[in-house]
Amino acid sequence: MFYKQGKDDNEYNVNNFEFIKKYSPTVGGLIEKEYNRQKNNVELIASENYCSEAVLAANGSCLCWKYAEGYPYVRTSGNTSRYYGGTEFIDQLEEYCCDTWRKVFNTDYHVNVQPHSGSQANFSGYKALIKPGDTILSLSLDNGGHLTHGSSVNFSGKLYNMVFYDVDENGFIDMEDVRRKAEEYRPQLIMTGASAYSRIIDFKAFSEIAKSVGAYFMVDMAHIAGLIAGGVHPSPFGYADVITSTTHKTLRGPRGGIIFARPELAKKVDSAVFPYAQGGPLEHIIAGKAVCAEEALDPSFKEYAKKVVDNCKVFCDEFIKMGYKIVTGGTDNHLFLLDLSDLPFSGRQLQERCDENGITLNKNCVPCEKRSPKETSGVRIGTAPMTTRGFEGEDFIEVAHRIDAIIKELIEENK
Repeated sequence: MFYKQGKDDNEYNVNNFEFIKKYSPTVGGLIEKEYNRQKNNVELIASENYCSEAVLAANGSCLCWKYAEGYPYVRTSGNTSRYYGGTEFIDQLEEYCCDTWRKVFNTDYHVNVQPHSGSQANFSGYKALIKPGDTILSLSLDNGGHLTHGSSVNFSGKLYNMVFYDVDENGFIDMEDVRRKAEEYRPQLIMTGASAYSRIIDFKAFSEIAKSVGAYFMVDMAHIAGLIAGGVHPSPFGYADVITSTTHKTLRGPRGGIIFARPELAKKVDSAVFPYAQGGPLEHIIAGKAVCAEEALDPSFKEYAKKVVDNCKVFCDEFIKMGYKIVTGGTDNHLFLLDLSDLPFSGRQLQERCDENGITLNKNCVPCEKRSPKETSGVRIGTAPMTTRGFEGEDFIEVAHRIDAIIKELIEENK
């Protein structure tokens, strides 16, 4: 892995900033500073993680030089549909990547590994299923959804007619509200998935509601994909028509996106990615995605995924013991939201103070948010990166008390 507690950094070739500094002292120096920040800080951002040396090496390989617009030969009955020559090995790599991801999730779904990000995967997923102006029913950003799930400032909120289902008074997705709004608005697409939701998502129930109103069902599993691959969260495969994800976060791969789709939707999805949404794929990142998929097939990955969830529960429970308010009252996955609504400072203030004390987390809206999105009444806390670093439950308990001390300082200052 990137590195673990107690290891000598010299054992790992995880950076090349010394080499870069020979040619660009400014760039190399800034990379070195960021490396040291990541090495010395407690990293709790739920959407971040550390990838392996092999993934880093693939990302920095000669593949970053290669253009390969189009798709591999296997998808066109043996005739490559690339718009550039010299793609024989690129074709083999991309098909291997797709095949390996199918093994990770034990599925016969079609796979497209070309999306540059989760946002572009969602953009392409929508395009494959519906048209601009159609109605999407999804979870709002304030209630834990993602920017691309219909925020008014995002393409999703500008191109589509968005309707949002709510969480209940305890912060759980309200499935009765999903059903009511599906029947009332008759959406063409029902979307689930989240960037700040700490509980298990019932994909089967969503699928049944979507079928009852004739809607497509799409899942954004970006945050929980590693937990699904590790067997500690239910899978959306077999229920959803299209599934999107990133390959970083809990999967511990490179920054990038991926789309799975029922086989009958394969051509629609492929054309929505290229040529509709993107040009040439980033083949060096696809190489990193392939390595990531291999790592997710290793038995140790299941142990890691379980430990992420176990650590998160221990971490969250410690805050509860200290009297803090947690959205939904707990967690089933890799993250939880600390609710600061009743405290005299914002999520932004706590984020900044934690930064000053070597703890990295991010401000986040909570249900029934009263502060602005730039301030927020909560912070989002995740355990995936520090679990990769080797943290155990007792380490997270220690961090909880460090954050508690910071909060008490802020309370005193805001009296």
